[in-house]
Amino acid sequence: MSEYDRVRTGKLVLKGEQQRYASLKSANEQYWYYRSKKRKHKQQKNLDTPKVDTKDIADHGNWWKVTSIEDINGPVAIEFGSHTYIKALDNGLFTLGAPHNEGEGPSPEEILTAIPVNERKIALKSGYGKYVKVEKSGVVTGRSDAIGPMEQWEPVFEEGKMALQACTECFMSVDVEEDTVVALSKKASTDQMMQIRSQTVKTVNPYKDVPQEEHGDVKQIELNYVKKFQKFQDKRIRINTEDTKGLEKAKEDGSLHETLLDRRSKMKADRYCK
Repeated sequence: MSEYDRVRTGKLVLKGEQQRYASLKSANEQYWYYRSKKRKHKQQKNLDTPKVDTKDIADHGNWWKVTSIEDINGPVAIEFGSHTYIKALDNGLFTLGAPHNEGEGPSPEEILTAIPVNERKIALKSGYGKYVKVEKSGVVTGRSDAIGPMEQWEPVFEEGKMALQACTECFMSVDVEEDTVVALSKKASTDQMMQIRSQTVKTVNPYKDVPQEEHGDVKQIELNYVKKFQKFQDKRIRINTEDTKGLEKAKEDGSLHETLLDRRSKMKADRYCK
């Protein structure tokens, strides 16, 4: 047996783990040590994933509670209390609708259309085709034909609660005595707490946190990186013609970048590969 055969290859041991790793005598212990660490990391990742309250969604007729401004788009309903939504009237005012039974969603006159204005603000349009605004008196109305500063609202999220702030820096609430919707308080207390519910199907972009160069299959990914780093001396792309099966495996193992670098280095045309 040569000296090279005596060297046991294994996973990289970080500095903070060297003492713990050295105390493990057998290769079997070392294997299960890293296996348990990987399992713990996976469990922690699952804990960080937000859970969907399916019962709450079912209780509200498949209308789910939004948790960020990115969720507020398309048909929405503003819920104050439990199963009660603000309702548009034909005179341009809003009131609080009658309570719904469990499993029921909002009525048509309680459904608004949300339009994103920017990263912080939205506009709301009633079923009568008018935009929701706050009047100087603090009364919330739906009589505007276009979106201006008065028609813009800022959703505020904090500790699982939500409020809707008008351009006057006052928060939307329901005036029970006057039976109308207003924005009079500059402090978000219990009366200003609400839920915006949506029925829009959430679409998850699988490439949201992935660099632009890594969109597509492995062949496209390699071409993207070649275009990014290659020295175009003769204006021709030089790409490795070897089988790309190794790239598929490297992508699964997490060593895609190293493998791509090795493949580019063989072409002698990459500015970072010597």
